[in-house]
Amino acid sequence: MEDRYAFLTEWYDPTAALLRRYQLFFYPKDGSVEMFDVKNQRIFLRRTKYDNLHQEDLFVGNRVNVFSRQLSLIEYGDQFTANKLGSKKERTLALIKPDVVTKIGDVLELIYSSNLIVTKAKMTKLTWSQAADFYVEHQSKPFFSNLVQFVSSGPVVAMELMGDEAMSIWRRLLGPADSAVARREAPQCVRAQFGTDGIKNVGHGSDSLAAAARELEFFFPSTIGIGPSNTAIYTDCTCCIIKPHAISEGVTGKILNSICAAGFEISALQMFNMDRANAEEFFEVYRGVVTEYPNMVTELCSGPCMVLEIHGTDAPKSFREFCGPADPEIAQHLRPSTLRALYGKDKVKNAVHCTDLPEDGVLEVQYFFKILDG
Repeated sequence: MEDRYAFLTEWYDPTAALLRRYQLFFYPKDGSVEMFDVKNQRIFLRRTKYDNLHQEDLFVGNRVNVFSRQLSLIEYGDQFTANKLGSKKERTLALIKPDVVTKIGDVLELIYSSNLIVTKAKMTKLTWSQAADFYVEHQSKPFFSNLVQFVSSGPVVAMELMGDEAMSIWRRLLGPADSAVARREAPQCVRAQFGTDGIKNVGHGSDSLAAAARELEFFFPSTIGIGPSNTAIYTDCTCCIIKPHAISEGVTGKILNSICAAGFEISALQMFNMDRANAEEFFEVYRGVVTEYPNMVTELCSGPCMVLEIHGTDAPKSFREFCGPADPEIAQHLRPSTLRALYGKDKVKNAVHCTDLPEDGVLEVQYFFKILDG
């Protein structure tokens, strides 16, 4: 008997406005997939070879794309799959504090190189009382008010990290809480490199699975709650989307570093999982104008994307120039240091989308940070 992994999945059907459930089967031997319609009790997709799904994508809580359908993996389909794939997968909160938000690219580089996946991310500005709620277990400690004061003093970036033993890996990446101790004992860790002291110490990591669940719920509520708001300002801005292919290739950190090194200010940042209807709506202006339109839509909803509000005078024009020509081949010849020349693959997988027309900058930012995150 060859191995077969089974998952219960959900797919939102925009035409019928219904959540549909399928069993997804994955055969690691040849990378083929099969789907079974749970409600109608019939085969939906016969076993077919599919190169875009890999074993490391298969864990509960992830979203995968199978022939342009974005499926949420909600449960293991059988005990064999749970035993084989579910044992060590954890999710944890990584919180980047105000002093290091400009170095978010470097931090992401370390996260990706440690085989962790960023499944959610959001830049936010906590109020004093939100920060006090978040650090409630430190209420009686002498450093409590300094900590709350500092964490609410500027934007932070909250991320959900997923992977084998994610919690201990992230805490090890951070290193000892006191940055001076970190420099002595673990000079390679993030706090040794970027931290100042015991409070301005780069970030926070959950210290137990229970804490991780509570802290992730604080920033990314799964119920009908609204987490802390995003930091979009909607003036003098343009929109940048780091496309799903770039995120799955692990170059998000490099792209963010390039943007910051070029002097652009990232005033809002958030990860989104686009469904097809939203992607079509967002790219509506290209329908019938650009031959790549259907493929652009498919790429945008093929996995998580990271959306940035870039702020500054004349941002739409200067940032568009920095992204380079839409075709990476042309970009490599004419403007080899642009984002698309460096990280793009072809006209669809060209690393980033940026606002084309200056008057659309605010509208595109509003689409994500007001409408989708509303």
